[in-house]
Amino acid sequence: MMTKAKFYFFLFFIFSIQAFSQETETTPIIQTVISSGFGLGTVLAVVTSWERNKSVLLAFLHGIFSWLYVIYFVITRKKSERK
Repeated sequence: MMTKAKFYFFLFFIFSIQAFSQETETTPIIQTVISSGFGLGTVLAVVTSWERNKSVLLAFLHGIFSWLYVIYFVITRKKSERK
């Protein structure tokens, strides 16, 4: 199990990658991804949240956090959720 210090370091690492990976120029690919709406991480988060919790509110909140929830789900999934 992860300790609190490792967990917070992990979150800090994920957020810092996102912050420093931004480009100053907007390319057509970035514009397409931004304008298309839902991404793969959002869809994965909503589906996994719905399968685990059967709650629309939680699925919506986990969709907002997208990849963070997907990573959390992979770390904390139960044996019955592994196929």
